Amino acid sequence: MGGAVARGLLRADPSVHLIVTAAHSSTLDKYAALGLDTSLDNAAAASSADVIILGVKPWFVQQVLAQIVPALSGKLFLSMAAGIPSEQMAAWLSGSGVRAAYTVIPNLAAEVGESMTFASPVIGGADDEVKALFDKVGKTLIVDERRLHAGLMVASCGTAFALRYARAAMEGGVQLGLYPHEAREAVFQTMKGAVDLATERRSHPEAEIDRVTTPGGITIRGLNAMEQAGFSSAVIAGLVD
Repeated sequence: MGGAVARGLLRADPSVHLIVTAAHSSTLDKYAALGLDTSLDNAAAASSADVIILGVKPWFVQQVLAQIVPALSGKLFLSMAAGIPSEQMAAWLSGSGVRAAYTVIPNLAAEVGESMTFASPVIGGADDEVKALFDKVGKTLIVDERRLHAGLMVASCGTAFALRYARAAMEGGVQLGLYPHEAREAVFQTMKGAVDLATERRSHPEAEIDRVTTPGGITIRGLNAMEQAGFSSAVIAGLVD
């Protein structure tokens, strides 16, 4: 996820000064190839930055924080690690003098400027700054901690859920007679068109469904078959479970 955000920020503003760190030099090669500064020294990189974005697995957060806490004074700190309570993060940051700290949950579409990012304050006071930063790679909602998990499931995990529907639709298209590359193009364009249509019209999905479901037609028969197979229930269960 950190790589997706770095590439997205670079794409949005090629003049941005980014320093990417990692535990192994081999990981950094692909970022150096993009012209980004790279380092194996987390503390040095944090010292020279105004905004620090931590993109490691939750079980590495405390370890990395121990290296960079002395460099956080007066700065904005953003953690992309899910599942760490704000009280715990605040405790780890205690005494650092950090200006503000947030948990941010983007998704992989940050890489192409289309992330849906949720951000929740740990130590607030920089809502506008956080939103402006992540709006460069998509859209951003500032929420309380209670809603952050919902954002994680709907938007971050949701990327995989949406693409699993795409895969199933492609397989169905091939069964109906399309070549695989034709099915892929048709499904992706149809998904994009449906989203753009509903977004442009600011309509509820069901309103657009009603426009295409002719009484007695094949669309309503297909929708009913999906519902009988548990489509909506399966999606909700995937989000809630």
